[in-house]
Amino acid sequence: MSGEFLGTYFNSVNKQKWITIPADFKKQFNPQAKQKVVITIGPVANIAIYPLDNWQVKKDKLNSGSADDKELLMHLITFASSSAQKLEINGRIKIGDDLLEIAGIKDKVVIKGEGNYISVWNPDRYKEYRDQQLEKHKRKFSALDYQ
Repeated sequence: MSGEFLGTYFNSVNKQKWITIPADFKKQFNPQAKQKVVITIGPVANIAIYPLDNWQVKKDKLNSGSADDKELLMHLITFASSSAQKLEINGRIKIGDDLLEIAGIKDKVVIKGEGNYISVWNPDRYKEYRDQQLEKHKRKFSALDYQ
């Protein structure tokens, strides 16, 4: 499986709808992924990018799971912008218009590691989501939880 994707990066979308995957993320790709990704709808009006090997693991897990798991898999496949897409040498990938519209992305993006996949966000939506999560975090955890 490809390595763990952690971190947040800010980037732009060029006129041809290409974005660049950060080099730190590219280094996490397992050779079995062959620098290929599956691009689909994310969980929070964003875009999810799975390295091909992580996608296969996710797909197998959902396919052998509950009815809800199978329904999620159907949605991920329905909204996938294409079959596996190869990263260009510089890490660029093309995002489909339908996914850009769903995510509200025009010219700027936030690219965030989510563990086994990479999410792509509209910067305003990402800030709103992050602020909501920060408030939840402050209410639930204290300095003692970090000891």
